[in-house]
Amino acid sequence: MALNKWIRESAQSAWKETRKRAFRGEIRKPNVLLLRDPNLRVVFGVTLISVLGVASITPLFPTISAEFGISAQQVGLLITAFTLPGVILPPFLGVAADRLGRKAVVVPALFLFAIAGTSCALTRDFGLLVALRFLQGMGAAPLSSMNVTLIGDLYKGNDRVDALGYNASILSIGTALYPSLGGALGLLGWHAPFALPLLALPVGLAALKILETPPRPPAKLPLKLYLLQAARMARDPRILGILLASTSTFVILYGAFFSYLPLLMAVKFGAGALAIGLISSSMSISNAAVASQAGRLATLYGERNVLRASFILFALALILIPLMPGLPFMLLVTVIYGLAQGMNIPATQALLSDLAPEENRAVFMSLNGMVLRLGQTIGPLLMGWVFVAFGPEAPFYAGALLGISLFAVLPFLIRERE
Repeated sequence: MALNKWIRESAQSAWKETRKRAFRGEIRKPNVLLLRDPNLRVVFGVTLISVLGVASITPLFPTISAEFGISAQQVGLLITAFTLPGVILPPFLGVAADRLGRKAVVVPALFLFAIAGTSCALTRDFGLLVALRFLQGMGAAPLSSMNVTLIGDLYKGNDRVDALGYNASILSIGTALYPSLGGALGLLGWHAPFALPLLALPVGLAALKILETPPRPPAKLPLKLYLLQAARMARDPRILGILLASTSTFVILYGAFFSYLPLLMAVKFGAGALAIGLISSSMSISNAAVASQAGRLATLYGERNVLRASFILFALALILIPLMPGLPFMLLVTVIYGLAQGMNIPATQALLSDLAPEENRAVFMSLNGMVLRLGQTIGPLLMGWVFVAFGPEAPFYAGALLGISLFAVLPFLIRERE
């Protein structure tokens, strides 16, 4: 009842405010001219690589599990090993990017991602495969924060919100394309999708030659003072609330959705890798559509409310997954999940970008990258324990409970500015 009341009151309030703003001519259209900026196109390339490492191989998890004779929990190590460096390294890489410049971090990271990731396609030993995934994760560690950092450097005000929305749409395209592409390549063998990291090489060359990052200020804070300032900002309750939301989002995404949805579809409906990839990728269609309108959603409802609503949609999708009677019905829940993801990511990034001062932006956004990787890392482990303890449907219900909890506590953690 309380949820229905909140939805009804929010819709009525938003409708009244929209009519007022439309009458005053304040409802703006996104700035599509940004899409012509070569810098933003390079950022898009970095974003596409940042989501390549997991989304392209999860449709092959049932095949990999059978190939190596390992359990569902063990195959999850391919995610954990990849994401673990992102839990440890981002603060250090953020400091390096603030002190040495963005390219000094982004370009080597892309090349390492390409070399280590492609090497995974050449091994037939699971232990070595996990080790190479760890090295590939070292290359991936800064990418999911550096793309947002670069947008914060390059754009201000409404253009920044639009650029973040476009970037989230590109991210959605990647998460839509890679499961299908990985599933299709999987027809050639489980190892074939591991050749996709080669795509990071041209992106690295483009970043080296094309990307024009703003010059760093000639006078820098002493390192100790710089670190103290960043630590002081990180204690802001609003920031802690946003970081908690980011961690929870990726626990849900990588713990329940990416890790156990493919296994459920394979066991319950006998789906193959290609079908799993196509259905998993369908969530990114609605994701991209909503994310491209991030500026309008923020104008109408505010980032806080958009972020809260996304967690209710996450919970709804996850509750529905075990209840679906057939494989085609999974498209319903993946579309709902995509709506939630398209609302969640731009709202989180916009809230963080608004709070991040320019001189600390890279390390500040890297904290978000660190907790994203933390969510990716602990998600499969946590949901693996839930899977063993309570059964194959339990990870989805656990993820839904986490989403409802975030919806309830976020108003107390991320308060409106006074």
